[in-house]
Amino acid sequence: MLFSRKATLIDKATALPGRPQPIATADTHFVSGRPLKGPYPAGMRSIVFALGCYWGAERRFWQVPGVWVTAVGNAGGFTPNPTYEEVCSGATGHAEAVLVVFDPGQTSLEALLKVFWESHDPTQGMRQGNDVGSQYRSAAYWTEPGDEAAVRASAQIYQRALAAKGHGPVTTELAQAGPFYFAEAYHQQYLAKNPAGYCGLGGTGVSCPVGSGVAA
Repeated sequence: MLFSRKATLIDKATALPGRPQPIATADTHFVSGRPLKGPYPAGMRSIVFALGCYWGAERRFWQVPGVWVTAVGNAGGFTPNPTYEEVCSGATGHAEAVLVVFDPGQTSLEALLKVFWESHDPTQGMRQGNDVGSQYRSAAYWTEPGDEAAVRASAQIYQRALAAKGHGPVTTELAQAGPFYFAEAYHQQYLAKNPAGYCGLGGTGVSCPVGSGVAA
């Protein structure tokens, strides 16, 4: 019963109520020292990705040249300002997510989408490897309306690349970003603080041709 509930996306009517005040989090990024919540420099852009446990996912993106700051949190659900325990219950509707703030003069949305698709298996539904639950689902949430076309096109391109290698359909949720709720301080840049910590990140081994000029 617990497995079934956690692996099913709930609706707003049955979600936990949450709280009006934000969960306490870190002020600055543990690796770069930059402000986690901003203000961010003028011209920076952002996107929110979910690809399983956010510890390893965040590390993957803070290593990308041109990424200004990253943060882990919860997105795509209904419960305002949830705790980690609430998200893990499957009763918030949120996915464990990574906010990626980047400098478009140094990297591109397409480059980040390529990292996103290649860093996990987007065909697994409400799980990622041995991590099972709606909070581990794959998702890409654009923050600017003009980015929707690029996000959706990348999903179609990667779907064709995956199908050519015998993989099933992409189950990734694609949507306009709603509120991003920053996770507790100890989750932020967790693998920089705990280098031997758990990382469930793993891709399909299929290259994503997004941004390469090659249509799969």
